[in-house]
Amino acid sequence: MISKSCKYAIRAAIHLASETNEDVKLSAKDIARDIEAPEAFTGKVLQILKKHRIISSLKGPYGGFYCEPHQLDTPVINIVNAVDGLAVFNECVLGLSQCSIEHPCPMHHQYVETRDKMLKTFEETTIGDLAKSLQLGSVFITNI
Repeated sequence: MISKSCKYAIRAAIHLASETNEDVKLSAKDIARDIEAPEAFTGKVLQILKKHRIISSLKGPYGGFYCEPHQLDTPVINIVNAVDGLAVFNECVLGLSQCSIEHPCPMHHQYVETRDKMLKTFEETTIGDLAKSLQLGSVFITNI
């Protein structure tokens, strides 16, 4: 499965994407508060997202992190790849190095199906898609 860092990165990207129309720039501290994540963790994942051009930032007194309109088309898989890499979609769920279709672990056949569906969902879903649902109030990225 994806790491906690990756989950924070996805939440941060969705949050920033949901603020795009308001032309605001948010600090790492504000984002951490808004997505209920540790500030240090959030700062690190924001830098990774910026490095991979998934989000943007501006330094200075009016600076902060933000999403540009073209970044809304970024598939979620790009975030997973930037933070965790794509090994999660190739590795054995039980951690066996020799697991394959020819030499499957006890969970191989069930997990491959789930893993492939998850990969397809991450490839087909953009941060803009998720931000729209957040803006409508039909989904949440924080605890209630």
